[in-house]
Amino acid sequence: MQLGLKDFKRFEKQIILKNIGVTGQKKILNAKVLIIGIGGLGCPLLTYLAASGVGTIGIVDPDKIEISNLNRQTLFTTSDIGKYKVDQAKSSINRINNKIKIKIFKKKITSKNIKSIIKDFDIICDGTDNFETRYLINDECKKSKKILVSAAISKFDGHLYKFNFKKRTSCYRCFMPDKPVLERNCETEGIFSPVAGILGSLQANEVLKTIIGLKNGLDNQMMIFDSIKINLRKIKLSFNPQCKNKC
Repeated sequence: MQLGLKDFKRFEKQIILKNIGVTGQKKILNAKVLIIGIGGLGCPLLTYLAASGVGTIGIVDPDKIEISNLNRQTLFTTSDIGKYKVDQAKSSINRINNKIKIKIFKKKITSKNIKSIIKDFDIICDGTDNFETRYLINDECKKSKKILVSAAISKFDGHLYKFNFKKRTSCYRCFMPDKPVLERNCETEGIFSPVAGILGSLQANEVLKTIIGLKNGLDNQMMIFDSIKINLRKIKLSFNPQCKNKC
């Protein structure tokens, strides 16, 4: 994708940044990012990636919009209830920037389709809400040597991590070898809506930094956010010699 005069005007506040410039903006325009899950995390993530000029974005979600989604899924309104999330998300993003290529996958990620869905994208973003899918995404990204940027939220807290599987690195199974007995997510424990916006925005921040090659990323680290104490901390994700992925 070429950077034209209108693009220059649209993205000039990014282009004037020393660490981005015209070269960085071209990298953003030519990037291909896949978002799995257009919920509380996926909505702000998609919004900021589109507004920043990511040229090709894939969105995966089989669900329809429900009234309970509206307190945190900011791309949707009451008139969207009962419609597919991917359709309405694409429509909303086209109003922000109709030059972006939006590829929609109106299906649930499974072991049978994940390889074909992620193969054409450089960076995979996990915004799903269950451990089974997170393990599936982690394992296939590692196998396919993709970059994975993932976030999760519950109650007043959230966490964010990144694995660059183009290099030798630990993985999600190193951190959490086995699925917890209790599934903790928005549906079971509730969610403070600003947490979704903050973590989705931090996820977009990490994706864009990765695209333009900024250092000091979250490789092999997890960021934990506490919205009550307004506290951010990072922990190192170490290799687990017993990891099923043989990291």
